[in-house]
Amino acid sequence: MSSAVRRSILAVVTVVVLLALGAGVAVVVTDALGIRAEPAVQMQPEPPAGAPAMAVVAPPRFTSVDAPSGPRYDAALDELLDAVADAPRRGADATLTVSAGDDPHDETYRLEGDAAALTIVAAGEAGAVRGIYDLASRIRAGEPAVVDVGVDVGSRLPLRMVDLGAVGVIPDAEAWAAGTDYSHASRAFEDVILPEAPYIDEDALAEAYGEFDAFLRHVLADGYTAVAFPGFVEYVTFDGVDGVYADGDDHRARALALRDAFTPFWDRADELGMDVFLRTDMLALTSPLEHYLVGRFGSLDTANPALWDVYTSGLDELYTAARAVDGILIRIGEAGEVYDVAGWDVFSRLAVTEAPQVQAMLAAFTSQAEASDREVIFRSWSVGVGAVGDMHTNVESYDEVLAGIDSPALIVSTKYTLGDFYSWLPLNDTLAQGDQRRIIEFQSRREFENFGAFPNDLGPEYQYALQTLVAENPRIEGVWVWTQDGGPWRAGPMTLYLKTGFWQLYELNTQLAGALARDPDTDVAAITAGWAREWFSDDPATVSAITEAMALSREAITQGLYIQPFAEQRVFAIGLEPPPMMWIFEWDILTGDSAVLDVIYEVSRDQIDEAIAGGERAAAAVDEMQALVSGTDAATWRDSAMRDAFLGTLAYEADVLHLLSSYRAMILHQAQWHDTGSAEAYAAWQADRDVFAALAAEHTATYAGDVDYPAYNLTAAQLGVERADRDLTMAWIARILLALAVAWVVIGMLSSRTRLVRRPGAAAARAAWLAATRPWRARESTLGMLPLDRWLLIIVPGGLLVATRAVQTSLLSWTHLAVVLGAWLVFLVVVRLFVRERSPWPVIAAVGGVLVLRSILTLLALSFTGPGGYWFVFWTDPLRRSIYITIAFALFVWLFVAAGWALSSQFGARRATGIVLAGVGAGLAIPAIVVGLVGLESALTLWNDEMGLLPWGLARILGITTYLDIPLDTPWFAAGFGAVVALIGVFLALTWRRDDVTS
Repeated sequence: MSSAVRRSILAVVTVVVLLALGAGVAVVVTDALGIRAEPAVQMQPEPPAGAPAMAVVAPPRFTSVDAPSGPRYDAALDELLDAVADAPRRGADATLTVSAGDDPHDETYRLEGDAAALTIVAAGEAGAVRGIYDLASRIRAGEPAVVDVGVDVGSRLPLRMVDLGAVGVIPDAEAWAAGTDYSHASRAFEDVILPEAPYIDEDALAEAYGEFDAFLRHVLADGYTAVAFPGFVEYVTFDGVDGVYADGDDHRARALALRDAFTPFWDRADELGMDVFLRTDMLALTSPLEHYLVGRFGSLDTANPALWDVYTSGLDELYTAARAVDGILIRIGEAGEVYDVAGWDVFSRLAVTEAPQVQAMLAAFTSQAEASDREVIFRSWSVGVGAVGDMHTNVESYDEVLAGIDSPALIVSTKYTLGDFYSWLPLNDTLAQGDQRRIIEFQSRREFENFGAFPNDLGPEYQYALQTLVAENPRIEGVWVWTQDGGPWRAGPMTLYLKTGFWQLYELNTQLAGALARDPDTDVAAITAGWAREWFSDDPATVSAITEAMALSREAITQGLYIQPFAEQRVFAIGLEPPPMMWIFEWDILTGDSAVLDVIYEVSRDQIDEAIAGGERAAAAVDEMQALVSGTDAATWRDSAMRDAFLGTLAYEADVLHLLSSYRAMILHQAQWHDTGSAEAYAAWQADRDVFAALAAEHTATYAGDVDYPAYNLTAAQLGVERADRDLTMAWIARILLALAVAWVVIGMLSSRTRLVRRPGAAAARAAWLAATRPWRARESTLGMLPLDRWLLIIVPGGLLVATRAVQTSLLSWTHLAVVLGAWLVFLVVVRLFVRERSPWPVIAAVGGVLVLRSILTLLALSFTGPGGYWFVFWTDPLRRSIYITIAFALFVWLFVAAGWALSSQFGARRATGIVLAGVGAGLAIPAIVVGLVGLESALTLWNDEMGLLPWGLARILGITTYLDIPLDTPWFAAGFGAVVALIGVFLALTWRRDDVTS
């Protein structure tokens, strides 16, 4: 067999192997993306309805109150008498007698007597106090004070916990105005806690204590029995562990000062009948504590029971000093800088991510709780982190983590939705399983639905969730309702519970959750009507208009902030389960990235008209809400400022939903054009774009800097529009470049067999074609070339590479160009240094020829509808994506094979391989070092901002590396690997014997 035949066979085998490897890479990429969707089982709440109009019933005028004494009775009676005093009119004189038995925890009571002489008979103090609060609640709602005489009233779920609201949070308009602070830290008590001794500002502490007392009284009236108070390691000296804090360490002094400052808060809650749970992430750390743990255990080894003994020792200390604290509430799924407070040496680490680690932690904490007569509330919220990442939504993972942990001191807390607090999510089926005591989490100020700035009556949904879950799991014993917390504190409206802004809107959900926890069969429409009478008006017509508007509020939210065909699916991608909103990523950032928007279209492809109509339905719903509320008689409102606030929030919602309606039409028509190439879709996209641009400008002009009604962050969306505007132009440029590149290749093919080779430049095209397809002929193909041909061997492939990459990035990403071209430049420089006095043209021809072929592949993909269409196929079409990756990978590797083959005629196979490996290693290592020096997160953020592939908000909120679980040391590992490859290459490329010199 001739050497030429052997080389041809070897080349064919090599190409087949490379294509097979490319196909394998395509399979791996498709598997890693894991993009799929399946229908979600939706909740089935009753349709929202308004309550029948009713006249307000004047409350009795209590001329005599006979009740036991004590702080709980005093607070309840204050609430009752304040409710009577706040009522617009008074009824007849009446007396109130309160009689309580000996059971301090039983909330059961009954009313006896009549409106003139009313008696509350209770099993104990808890029931008696609850009866007084219920009486006050009915009065505030304008309902008859005396109902169901002789009927025992109890509470279905005894543990009803709230967060800390906005206690200790400063309403600083300047901090909210920018709208770009996505920190999840509330910074509560930041004016109380000083950086230096004495560590506490006593005046600020006294003010905060007053806020806390008012908050407790308010939530007690709403039916709650426990409060989650932030902090744990802040209050602990770890004196029971030798070596955590050195003598004189200010961490210890600060802990004692903070504990002394806040113990009266916890004592006050206790005397008012509220349990106190300290709320913390795990691991919670200070710098000395982290240093101690790493020094003792070698790392933050959370599977080691001895590590947890350090924390339980701290709990022993804390419970001894603060007897009013009833337990600890632990979260493991979120931690890091976004939750930390700058300048405050208390921080958290995501270090409990495996089932054995969770089990070791809970074993330690529950044993300590049982011994100290306390409780541990463990949140199943795990948000995709580590092996326990889907424990919150996966029954198998839940069982793997918690099966067999049956401590009576353990309570597991879980959100009622199968995911975060979004609409369209199924009911969380993990709440129906397990042997542990359970509580259900609800959120009043829905963070993902514009932070409660829009009317959002969640009563029917809450009721469905509680009725279903309580019936399925008898171990459910309570709720945890977030009155204020969740998400970034200063990136939305400056509404602070009981303090500033239109917080009364989400107070409705706090009242609903509390009432439904006590009685899941409560009439939710009546609660909404009572809320309207309490805060706005006692006029039946006005109340009826408000409740009708609130009944429309869910239509406006679920259709306006979500794209229904997408939202009603469970979508999976990159090993995660993206939420049903996504196009608003997150909170207030209207995204413009191709990954999200193209997948939304792909999922909604067969329902595009319905998806677009959903935005119009939402806008119509809020327009109707505006008409209802604006049509009320202003004179019937209790406070004109409240009417103005209601109309203001509806005007804001209308503006936002009309803006979003235009944006959804634009992005769906844009993707439809990429999918079909339809001129009609393109025209529709252009029209939608013009509407969106006008509405966006108006929205920004109206609401920018408004802390009550902040403008949406449209940066990412506008970047997306800018890229989309260039797609057709880029497609035409790609087509022109493609035609030129193909012409170059055709000239090369023809020149190898005809006299065309004598034409100017044809020899260069011929050399490139031969060297790319038969690299063993690279040397002969470049012999005798004129200077023009040699220049063309550089200019044509180099220019085509630059132009192709520039078009691929819509001329918007210098970062992408710099990294790609820099890597190629390093490779070519290293190879050129090794070639030295020998002719570089064979390897230049081989590399340039393959670059042209690879550019042709990319330009072909770009020529249909531009870069937008290129990425549309990548995200949505597994077959075409796989074909592209297979060929692109094979050509990429073939380039280096061809380079080595071209060099082998000059240097021999070993040295040629070494030269190529040295170039490849250096081409990888040097850009990786640059990225490492810049910082991987910063580099990825800059690149993604220019390319628009992943949500723009990802870097601002969670961080791309955190969300995708990319180690920050990745560039250094890549640099190290590249350096090793380069060194191996250098070793192989060195002259080993005399023959190498002459080869």
